Amino acid sequence: MPQSLFFRQACVALMLTASAMWVGAQPATPTAPSPAPVAAPDSASTTQAQRQVEQPGNNAPTWREVRKEGQTHYSSLPARESGVLIQSAGETWRQLRNGPITFYGGWLIVLVAAAIGAFYLWRGTMQLHERPTGKLIARFALIERWAHWSMAISFCVLGVSGLVILFGKHLLLPVIGHTLFAWLTFLMKNLHNFVGPLFIISIVLFFIIYVRDNLPEKGDLQWLLKGGGMLNGEHVPSGRFNAGEKSWFWFGVVILGAVMSASGLVLLFPNFEQLRSTMQTANVVHGIAAVVFIAMSLGHIYVGTIGMEGAYQGMRTGYVDASWAKEHHALWYEEMQTAQQKHTTGTTQTNVPQAQH
Repeated sequence: MPQSLFFRQACVALMLTASAMWVGAQPATPTAPSPAPVAAPDSASTTQAQRQVEQPGNNAPTWREVRKEGQTHYSSLPARESGVLIQSAGETWRQLRNGPITFYGGWLIVLVAAAIGAFYLWRGTMQLHERPTGKLIARFALIERWAHWSMAISFCVLGVSGLVILFGKHLLLPVIGHTLFAWLTFLMKNLHNFVGPLFIISIVLFFIIYVRDNLPEKGDLQWLLKGGGMLNGEHVPSGRFNAGEKSWFWFGVVILGAVMSASGLVLLFPNFEQLRSTMQTANVVHGIAAVVFIAMSLGHIYVGTIGMEGAYQGMRTGYVDASWAKEHHALWYEEMQTAQQKHTTGTTQTNVPQAQH
């Protein structure tokens, strides 16, 4: 390139640079202030546009508009509530489930278990006052024991799995970690879902078999007033089932069992087009009834196992010792003795040869 041409280009570049620097150094000419813009009507679109400028990525105004109560949006799905994208009542349900139900329900179970443990340390196993005679009396038929154990085993599976589902996030997750807790809750959920119908069937059979012997009768009120003699060891006569067992039957098995069965079916089969609010209400009712049911069952399990001598053997084998029957169910023992005497007398008279004429 000729030197003259290079020199001319360099001079032009220097002049342009100096001109730009001079223009930038001049003070800006004041201009009249523009009139303030008229505020547009408040809407989700304008609010969201402003929010994107101030806080990019924050879509709160849009979602606030979507979750308005009573507003149904368009959906091509035919299901009920398909047009409701966000249901605000779900947050209320979550706070209720993870708040009062979990807190008070957990403490109820802990306090009942602690009270039973303290009572056992103080009272110990209730022993028979008289020595066993060795004479066995039939107390439960085979079908009665099958009905009892099917309900008891299914109840225990549901109780343990339900406790994991309700309290596991607070108690187990910090200890065993997310991976193991995820597998455990998946197993518990499926056990809960598949054992539930078996529990409902066993409750119906249990009611049919035992309702006749759990009707109120004379002496039940006295048994309740004296607490069955569990505190002072006093002998309180009762029929085949005492007032405590009848209370467990009617309030626990029948009432709470029916409430848990009905609410459980609503949760187990969500494809019958029930509303989400219906399922949330059913879940709250199911949780409260389950906590009360489990707390009451602890007392029944205690008395039927380590709390009373001979009680577990009666349900396991179907027979109890005569001393046990006489001490804990004196009225029923007298009925059995009377029936046996009538049977023996009738058999003897039948075997007597008739006089020949």
